[in-house]
Amino acid sequence: MTNDTAHFAAAWLSPPEDGKIKTTPNIRYTNDVIIQHEASLPVLDNDELSGKTVHVVAGSRQANTLKALQKSIPELQIVEVKDPDIFKLLERLGERRIRYVVIDSALVDIASQIIPSLQATLTLKAEQPVVWLFGEKPNVELEARANAFVQRVQHDGTLARLDDRYFGHTHRLNQADIVKFLGEIETTLPKFRKFFHAAQALTGIDWRLIAAVAYHESHWDPNATSYTNVRGIMMLTEETADRLEVSNRLDASESILAGARYINLLKDSLPDEVDEPDRTWLALAAYNIGPGHFNNARLLARQLKADPNSWYEMKRVLPKMAQPKYLQQLKISRARGGEAVVLVENIRSYYDILLHNASPFAPNSSAAAGIQRLVDEIEQRRKAYVKKIAAAKSISAIEMDEPSNNTPRLPTIDQDFSTNRPTEAE
Repeated sequence: MTNDTAHFAAAWLSPPEDGKIKTTPNIRYTNDVIIQHEASLPVLDNDELSGKTVHVVAGSRQANTLKALQKSIPELQIVEVKDPDIFKLLERLGERRIRYVVIDSALVDIASQIIPSLQATLTLKAEQPVVWLFGEKPNVELEARANAFVQRVQHDGTLARLDDRYFGHTHRLNQADIVKFLGEIETTLPKFRKFFHAAQALTGIDWRLIAAVAYHESHWDPNATSYTNVRGIMMLTEETADRLEVSNRLDASESILAGARYINLLKDSLPDEVDEPDRTWLALAAYNIGPGHFNNARLLARQLKADPNSWYEMKRVLPKMAQPKYLQQLKISRARGGEAVVLVENIRSYYDILLHNASPFAPNSSAAAGIQRLVDEIEQRRKAYVKKIAAAKSISAIEMDEPSNNTPRLPTIDQDFSTNRPTEAE
């Protein structure tokens, strides 16, 4: 930037302290915070950093904050790590190989979601602006357009939508939920991993997303059953299972593949203009409350002047599906739309955790062939079930059409018997 190698830098940046480089208006504000293991004594004051060794990503705003602090606390030891992946540094902190790390406050919820043993303890500096940078002598038109863009997205909701897309779901799970899920990844997930891989091979959906849905639905329990008779690891209704031609909802392999196919069906039912990831989140909401209720929610969104193709807006509309004034207005039945929002947001969190803790499905040719055989085997069972049901229906139809001499007749009372039968009075 300072030697004319670029005209404009758009990222999570801070204004240079010397003020020579021009910036856009402030986009948002964040802090630099100390994060440490929950089992260690919390640092609550800057002076307590004396004699402490603090790790930070080299060249970051947090590194500059520490260097400025070091002038008043000479015994503060700073270790600048050149690897830009902050989460690798946080993993070392979670393993207690290091004691303190300074990160951007915007990352705290994400970090706690992936490594639940971490906690933010001390804010090192007042709020810091996030900006985009120009050169020292920026192009006037470029500067004007960039500034106008920043001001527009702050006022028309675009920035709020972006904030929700990346950070809106990270506060849903509590520490106990995350710890339990991480344990299940180690102990229970391996039993079903090959079925999730097979579901990805069949549908193209990332197996970790399918696994996240299954965990939220049943905690990976293939025998799970609700009071409404929703059953199996993917918690399919009887009607949905029949539609997807599932012979046994309690068979984990059949349920997982069927659930993945159902997610694709729900995604395909949305208008072409719905983009990802909204398409997936909207489909998962429909997975929870059913496509009928979800279509009613889309209708309500239109009446409320909200965008039915935006998850950011639909997550505000869905809870209204339980409010009487909207039910009367639309003449529809009540739906637990708020639960659908919680489901989607939790699944997003589980998916994020799996992205960090489970490898993508990228098998070699031998493993791919094995997965394909598994898919074929499960699909063959489904097709055999379909044939069996079709044959049973055909036989039943034939039997109903053909008259039978052995058709049972209702008993009749003999006229003589009824006439001569003595009454109770006699």
